[in-house]
Amino acid sequence: QVQLVESGGGLVQPGGSLRLSCVASGFTFSSARMGWYRQAPGKEREMVAIIRSEGGSTNYADSVKGRFTISRDNAKNTVYLQMNSLKPEDTGAYYCYAYYVRAASWGQGTQVTVSS
Repeated sequence: QVQLVESGGGLVQPGGSLRLSCVASGFTFSSARMGWYRQAPGKEREMVAIIRSEGGSTNYADSVKGRFTISRDNAKNTVYLQMNSLKPEDTGAYYCYAYYVRAASWGQGTQVTVSS
């Protein structure tokens, strides 16, 4: 079955950086669209970044453009989210997302807290 395991979250000061990782299994990773979503307390889950399978084109939420970078390593079945210049409003649970053969799957989430 599909498994997505996130890691890399934690507590960081404003202006700091974190790198999230998501290791995938149970499907053909190189053929899947992958992404990161986040959910802050009391808010709906929102898309942060998406990376497609063919060509690896990307999309970002306006709020993270220029600060976050999504990438993938198909040899390692892993998708990354490099987060720089973090702000308190980036705080939330970050979820790995996979879309493969018209089905979406989610990881369990990793918490990111940006606070001084």
